[in-house]
Amino acid sequence: MRFNTLSRRRLMVSAVAVALCPGPALAQRVLSAQDADDVRRVETYLNELKTFRARFLQIDPAGGSAEGTLYLSRPGKLRVDYDLPNPNLLIANGQHLIHFDRALKAPAYLGLESTPAGLLVRDPVKLFGDVTVTAVERGPGALRVSVVQTKDPRAGKITFVFSERPFQLTNWQITDAQGQTTRVALYEPQVGMALDPQLFVFLDPKIFGEQGTR
Repeated sequence: MRFNTLSRRRLMVSAVAVALCPGPALAQRVLSAQDADDVRRVETYLNELKTFRARFLQIDPAGGSAEGTLYLSRPGKLRVDYDLPNPNLLIANGQHLIHFDRALKAPAYLGLESTPAGLLVRDPVKLFGDVTVTAVERGPGALRVSVVQTKDPRAGKITFVFSERPFQLTNWQITDAQGQTTRVALYEPQVGMALDPQLFVFLDPKIFGEQGTR
């Protein structure tokens, strides 16, 4: 299926950014003892995760797919690099989430804390306060934890999915304010490796030339 440029940009950003819209605040959900233990396990895992690299497969709401490589360096840094011919690149540099379309050579800047990427890279990760856990689900060999923005729960939901053995992030699902869901599955994960700091630096090619698109 072919998408126009604007539609493609919206779909790519939806992989890591939930659209914002006004809505009522949500009272913090009272978790059962088991749910609270599992939420603490997720917090501990993410807080102990310093570097992470994995291949990913993204399925957009229309059923289209894209692959690429994800790099995480906590705190603050994330790179989502889509394989060609997909032109998209997403970089969290500690302050912003930058979406760059290599075909258009046009960057868009989002506030990092307004995105799920901000939740993954913040230090420390706490699944309360400005976010609220809405569901903790356990299945055979898997744990699913869903969260929304406390002040704006209607803006969207992100569900993180973890394997149990080993306990590890395997995928996430983002449902936006219109009920459209984007799924990102991780495979070939690696943890604890040294990552080049330049992976998380974005240089606008309009200013610095093509080195901004590396």
